[in-house]
Amino acid sequence: MDVLSDVLRAVRMTGGFFFHNESYAPWVCGEPMATQICRRVMPDADFIIPFHVVLEGQCWVDVEGETPTAMQLVAGDIVVFPKGDPHFMTSDLGMRKFINPADFDPPPGRKQSLRFMQNGEPGGPVACRFICGFIGCDNRPFNPLLGALPRMFRTTTSETNREWLASLAWAGVAESERDGIGGQTMLARLAELMFVEVIRQRVAETHEDARNWLAGLRDPHVGAALEIVHSRPSEAWTLESLAREIGLSRSVFAARFSELVGMPAMQYLARWRMTLAAHLMEDTGISVAQAGTEVGYESEAAFQRTFKKFVGTAPGAWRKAALRARVPTESLVG
Repeated sequence: MDVLSDVLRAVRMTGGFFFHNESYAPWVCGEPMATQICRRVMPDADFIIPFHVVLEGQCWVDVEGETPTAMQLVAGDIVVFPKGDPHFMTSDLGMRKFINPADFDPPPGRKQSLRFMQNGEPGGPVACRFICGFIGCDNRPFNPLLGALPRMFRTTTSETNREWLASLAWAGVAESERDGIGGQTMLARLAELMFVEVIRQRVAETHEDARNWLAGLRDPHVGAALEIVHSRPSEAWTLESLAREIGLSRSVFAARFSELVGMPAMQYLARWRMTLAAHLMEDTGISVAQAGTEVGYESEAAFQRTFKKFVGTAPGAWRKAALRARVPTESLVG
């Protein structure tokens, strides 16, 4: 079982949106909190993850918040904001400007060119050329990948993937402008390919002393346990049976899993089951009780209690909200 692929399937990459920015020093631009522009950029997305692909030149990126974080970017870098934090892209460190969420409304009919110029004229020396993108995904009830990622991270493309990632980004800009038949599916696939490649590189770069879900994937024993949980989530696992399956004692396994993943193994299993059940309940042909049975609960009452404990709402209420979310949301934009 490829655990990362399983999680990416379950959290469902729901779409993408791209635009091109050409900047001439001095310049500054930025994005507000992703929740402020999610409905404007991608009305049907539960959550959006902003990212930027630097194609030419260099710039600074600075995350807003209680502990601001600044980082210099050069051509070939991709920076991702997994929590959707507000941030600025600037020619010089410390620059700021007012960011109006309405600036992220899609152009009328999506036929307008999504190419923006900052403080310059065509033909001048470009200080930085980058493509901004958003990828939509499910953030609830449980997304272990997003939980393991920092507020901002950078990955530097290699000689082998730099050209095709840039090509995907340009294709995303063109498709976002075109808004043609099948465009949403095309954008989702483009953004997903880029995101998966960046995450794969992030996993490869994870330090041995890291303590998060990505580090757990790389650990021989914890990674094996995650593979078991994801390949057979409905089995009646106990801490003892999981430990025995991977060849560790109960106490050693429990400590190792909690240390790396950040929660006990049985809690992780329960949370993952709730994610699977939540998706099942979006099918009107599957009852709440059937969803619970599918993920390993013989008792509907036990499933109801567990779902409310970890998700914060009863499964029936979750189901109603999920079905309401299918209603077209164009009227929410503006």
